[in-house]
Amino acid sequence: MTPPEQPGATTPPPPPASEPAGLSAQAPVPAPGTQPRAGRTTLALYATGSVGMGVWVTVPGLLLLYFLTDVLGVPAALAGPTLLLPKAVDIVVHPLLGSRSDREARRSGHRRRMMRTGLLLGVAMAAMFSVPPVLSGPPAALWVGGWFVVGNLLFAGFQVPYLTTPSDLRVGYHERTRVFMFRMVLLTVGLLGAGVAAPVLSAAGDRGDYTRMALLLALVMSVSAAVALAGVRRLTDACGFRPPDARAGHSTLADLRVAWRDRDYRALVLSYLFTGTTTHLFLAALPYVTEYVFADPRLTALLMGLFLGPALFAGPVWTAWSRRIGKQLGLLLSQGVFAAGSLALLAGAALGGTAGVVVTAGVVMAMGIAFSGLQLFAFSMVPDAVAAAEAAGSSKAGAYTGVWTATEATGTAVGPYLYSAVLALGGFASRTAGEPVTQSGTALSALLAGFTVVPALLMGVALWFQRRCTLDRAA
Repeated sequence: MTPPEQPGATTPPPPPASEPAGLSAQAPVPAPGTQPRAGRTTLALYATGSVGMGVWVTVPGLLLLYFLTDVLGVPAALAGPTLLLPKAVDIVVHPLLGSRSDREARRSGHRRRMMRTGLLLGVAMAAMFSVPPVLSGPPAALWVGGWFVVGNLLFAGFQVPYLTTPSDLRVGYHERTRVFMFRMVLLTVGLLGAGVAAPVLSAAGDRGDYTRMALLLALVMSVSAAVALAGVRRLTDACGFRPPDARAGHSTLADLRVAWRDRDYRALVLSYLFTGTTTHLFLAALPYVTEYVFADPRLTALLMGLFLGPALFAGPVWTAWSRRIGKQLGLLLSQGVFAAGSLALLAGAALGGTAGVVVTAGVVMAMGIAFSGLQLFAFSMVPDAVAAAEAAGSSKAGAYTGVWTATEATGTAVGPYLYSAVLALGGFASRTAGEPVTQSGTALSALLAGFTVVPALLMGVALWFQRRCTLDRAA
């Protein structure tokens, strides 16, 4: 059964009296009973911003832990905190930026000013992988961690208002899914392009290769952010802009309390925390598996292509299917498939050789289809939570998005950190570029368990939380 439109999603109450003059005239308000619908070009321009986001999420998630342990000689026990501690800043910054974004939206009628930080994100990417030759071990970790903090701050300034935009639109349940479907396709382009190109460009394992890789992808990120700024303007013009009410943005702590008291939103956030942790652990572990289990690091690019390639086609299919089964069931199904696939990867590792690679490739493709659903359904349910909150008399879209992106940032850090902790417990030996190393049996067992059993358990917890979300039933 197709879920009906949420109350208040298409004909919101008029703006409060304290709204700045002329703010409600930023875009036309749809007549009762109508549904504004953006054109494909407009949606593509908006979604192009996700290409650069995909690059920033993929490259550090896929290569940064390996870059630290196997190129810069940073011990695994130190490499994990190097990636985790910069994300601690995000946990504080993202909610603050969410409230600030709400204030900006009320004052100026848009959220684009903060998004301009995305134009500088490529600088941090290039610097992070351009470690001076005299640095290795802990000093190199300090360099990488410092630039990772800078990049995360710039990324947050772009990401929070960018992802809040669909919550500002005067559209309903299914049109929000359509907006995020376009974003998911372009995000997958960024993930796929970076996931394949980055390992290929850095395959030689030299520091200079990593620097050239980062410079090339930095250019892509800057262009993506510039196009997204134009796309956000066109999208809000096409669908109407619904500013947050006068209560939003005045107190970050108050906004956080409102978001956390929302039972459905809280379940969605906790579920996505474990989902994001799982998927980023998978990315961080992949280079180690191709290097030490299959003895062919070139497989990293191949498996990333097989993981993300199907997502280009799965997004529209998931979108069509969600009209029949709803987003909640689609998300639960995606989580279940990913958990089962993680365990199935044990079979490929046990077989080894060509047969093992073939089995692993097939499982990874299935997990990639599930990954597409994980992203599409989870992100498209955030505006649903905002719409439900509006129907209950609260409108704090920026705060909801700030909490969401802080959760996502936490998952991107915790996943690699957990994997590095598993490696450290197994006695994994770090090295510098070109230095041969032999790993113990315990280290190899830990390496494989962190890639299979641990992700399955984490995704099981995500599924448990997601079952407590009733947004679709409320709709």
